Amino acid sequence: MPSGGGAEATATPATTTTGGRGPLVAALMLGMALAALDATIVSTAVPQIVGDLGGLSVFSWLFAGYLLAVTVTLPVYGRLSDTHGRKPVLIAGIVLFLAGSLLCAAAWDMPSLIAFRIVQGLGGGALQGTVQTIAADLYPLRERPRIQARLSSVWAASAVAGPALGGLLAGYAHWRLIFLINLPVGLLALWLVARHLVEPSRTTPQRPGAAPGPPRSASARVDWPGALAIFATGALLLTALVQGGTAWPWLSAPSLGLLGAAAVSAAVTVAVERRAAEPIIPGWVWRRRTIAAVNLALGALGLLMVAPTVFLPTYAQSVLGLGPVAAGFVLSAMTLTWPVSAALSSRVYTRIGFRRTAIIGMTCSTAVLLAFPLLPYPGAPWQPTLIMLLLGGCLGLFQLPLIVGVQSTVPWSERGTTTASVLFCRQVGQSLGAALFGAVANAVLGSHLTEAGPARGGLDDPAAALTPRAVDAAVEYVFLGAAAAGALAVLVLLTLAPRRFPVLPEDRAAPPPEPAVSAEDLAP
Repeated sequence: MPSGGGAEATATPATTTTGGRGPLVAALMLGMALAALDATIVSTAVPQIVGDLGGLSVFSWLFAGYLLAVTVTLPVYGRLSDTHGRKPVLIAGIVLFLAGSLLCAAAWDMPSLIAFRIVQGLGGGALQGTVQTIAADLYPLRERPRIQARLSSVWAASAVAGPALGGLLAGYAHWRLIFLINLPVGLLALWLVARHLVEPSRTTPQRPGAAPGPPRSASARVDWPGALAIFATGALLLTALVQGGTAWPWLSAPSLGLLGAAAVSAAVTVAVERRAAEPIIPGWVWRRRTIAAVNLALGALGLLMVAPTVFLPTYAQSVLGLGPVAAGFVLSAMTLTWPVSAALSSRVYTRIGFRRTAIIGMTCSTAVLLAFPLLPYPGAPWQPTLIMLLLGGCLGLFQLPLIVGVQSTVPWSERGTTTASVLFCRQVGQSLGAALFGAVANAVLGSHLTEAGPARGGLDDPAAALTPRAVDAAVEYVFLGAAAAGALAVLVLLTLAPRRFPVLPEDRAAPPPEPAVSAEDLAP
């Protein structure tokens, strides 16, 4: 197999009971469904939530607060899963997510709902990172695309079902049921994980010549100062990005002050992490070429994804004249081809390697993104739908080979941290992309919305709905920016990533064996 990996393994790092891997795979898919549905189901109920609780001026924090909690806790949970085990981290994440869901359903005003959404996000960070790590533990390298394709299909199904389910619950029942529906799904996942996930003991054998005693635990202390520093940095940066250009101008004192504070906090975080015995984000994550290149490339993917996920529905409604449900289906076309392409990507990277497969996928994605500004005005709905179908197929060849490849270059004890760093960079890219492309769209709208008066709220301004050509121009520039992000990802892989990923043999990537305990160790 190219890239140095091809060894088969009969034993898997995380095994199930006599029920086999099926129940645990079902638990992982249910856990991923909790996080995937949350991203789509809540947005459709915003009008009902605002009408009931008020808080129109701050409702965007329903999503920003959740995103903040997920982003800054990903590296924390990744480190904890390596030192304390995947199972306790995943169980804690599900419990936190369900507790946050129950609290959200009982919220009495918008500030309380935002606070409880942050609690949900604290659990969501554990769900996203740990599920991906356990999936890599559960299957050897040659079989890993199968489980990754199943997890991708969860996101695809959620993208289609989430908006419809949220609209039905909010329109014909009550928006609080949107959060309560998480309880049966999460409780079933919790039961399956507790019953079927069996992990090897995290203990190390005693050194020769050491005094007799029980085996030493391999668990390390949690770097809480580093975790708090990361959280503070993320909170300051995300506040600046979410509020900048909306609550106040980009070059105003609040924006500059928050960005400056975020820079200072980032410097403090680096200093704290360098002194920590077991840092949340270890330095080796960035010193190893493969991991650093994949982190940067997935960050560019997060930046790129803002264009279709955030701006395409506005384009479909304002330019094509589609309703909200039809506009959602235009976007969901991408999620139909993504898992299919991801499942088939193993046939490509086993022949030409992880790096080349990812470069081909992102090069084709960049070309597809560049085709969007060439669409006629106003065009037909099938045209952007076709572009989304092609984009999903191309991105499936990009993301999965990089995730599978980078997970295969580290031993089992570092897999959680590595997976979390990749997802963390992708989340940061999405946050930066939302702010950057939002500023680009607002600038283009401001120059076009002259007949309807000055544009004060950008894409949120009602005047934007009266000028489809302005929205068309704004979204075209956003897709050009997304294409630039795709080109940046290709450049990163060409210049930083090694030609062949240093894939470890399966026996080195597996967990250490249980330490032998002799009769002397057990003697009083």
